[in-house]
Amino acid sequence: MKHPAGGTTNVMARGLIPRPPKIHLSKKLPDHVCSGLRLLFVGINPGLRSAATGHHFAGYSNRFWKLLFEARLVPEPLTYQDDWRLPDWGLGLTNIIQRPSAGINELTPSDYAVGRKRLETIVQRYRPHRVALLGVTIYRRLFPEQKTGGISLGLQDKVLAGRPVFVLPNPSGRNAHYSYRAMLASFQALKCLDLD
Repeated sequence: MKHPAGGTTNVMARGLIPRPPKIHLSKKLPDHVCSGLRLLFVGINPGLRSAATGHHFAGYSNRFWKLLFEARLVPEPLTYQDDWRLPDWGLGLTNIIQRPSAGINELTPSDYAVGRKRLETIVQRYRPHRVALLGVTIYRRLFPEQKTGGISLGLQDKVLAGRPVFVLPNPSGRNAHYSYRAMLASFQALKCLDLD
């Protein structure tokens, strides 16, 4: 039986129970990159809602778009539906892993290895001024020698394909390691560095 939202329903003893529509987990989000970018933001991988909507950072609790505006990296408030507009302000957006998942625990070392090669190719081709990694997890995966010990947010000593790397907190609502205030301070520090 078809559900009004596009899914199906199951008949149970208590009545009809809606089943949400299936999300196509093979769907890849487009990169929003071009030559001459000031910053290339790199996420881990699309979440299920991003895969369903076809837009980056579409999770209900994701703070990426709010942080961009409040840090003055963009001149107006944006939503996930505006992801394609970032290159207008010299900002790019990609993920290290293209495959959507419900969480990073579903990702494999092979996913990261393939993603690293893909990311290096993107950075070599488009040559952004800086690469902004959205999460310490990405930094640890790109630079395995940094797997232990604390990693400070901000500009790192390491480079990716010859470009400086800046580590930001992961803006996911699941990230309990950083308060919103700490996240905003990191995005503002990136903005200040971007002005230099």
